Amino acid sequence: MSALPETPGVTLEAAGLIALRQVALRSGADPALSNLPGGYATRRKGQGQEVADVREYVPGDDIRHLDRGSTARSGVLHVRQFQQERDRVCLLVADFRPPMLWGLTRAFLSVAAAEALALTGWRVVEEGGRVALLVVTPGRPVIVPPRGRVRGMLDVVGGLVRAHRDALEAVLDGATEGPALDGALSSVERLAPRGAEIVLATGLDRPGAGFADRLAALSRNRAPRLLVLSGLNPEKMPGGRYPICLPDGRRLRVTLEGRRATTAAPEAEVAGVPAQFLDAGQPVEAMARALALSTAPVRP
Repeated sequence: MSALPETPGVTLEAAGLIALRQVALRSGADPALSNLPGGYATRRKGQGQEVADVREYVPGDDIRHLDRGSTARSGVLHVRQFQQERDRVCLLVADFRPPMLWGLTRAFLSVAAAEALALTGWRVVEEGGRVALLVVTPGRPVIVPPRGRVRGMLDVVGGLVRAHRDALEAVLDGATEGPALDGALSSVERLAPRGAEIVLATGLDRPGAGFADRLAALSRNRAPRLLVLSGLNPEKMPGGRYPICLPDGRRLRVTLEGRRATTAAPEAEVAGVPAQFLDAGQPVEAMARALALSTAPVRP
């Protein structure tokens, strides 16, 4: 198939997703300074479980921390020093199934979903975390393993662009459906370690009978949240007459009265999981502010 023409709002461009880094940093909310709520910083108990260093024993060291390997090799007592494990992993899940590849105003739902995930990912890496990617498409899923810093987000951006191009080509070749969300999320537990954040950007088309159970299972040891994209909000559409095609093939025209658009991003719960509803037609700067002000929980 010939290359798809670059059309803003229809195709994804790596440069645009990379530029969202500055948009994310300019968004109104300050980054979280602690994993726990409260006004006072308290010292964590214990030594942690991550080995930070191995050094020679000095009087007063805890004998339980002896490093047997170093002691045996050198003939001198060595102890391990530990530090708290503070790794933050965020798995970004993009829904690029055919129902997401449409839009009425600024962008396709799939493009807005990619932008929302990119904004989320840039904030995660800027705060010292690692990002991973799972993209649900009409064909095989696209997976990017966890990685930190700018390099990690560049890998995610590349995965999003590649997966979106493949999804568009699949739709042009006649694909009309994709896997149900419950089945598509079966690999999430393998990709996201315990304690990880999971951010799913979707329109919630065909969630599947086991979707609620899947989210409940993920909530036990991880922190899932949903970004629900919508492109059909009559109250935000410009006034005028619009042609509508019904599922049975009938066509009709409806008249809408234009109303003043708002930038509010309502929050609720879907199947017991925090969900934030985003309008795919709103400017990306407004989306960034809404995401930055989200009260979704962050777990260590």
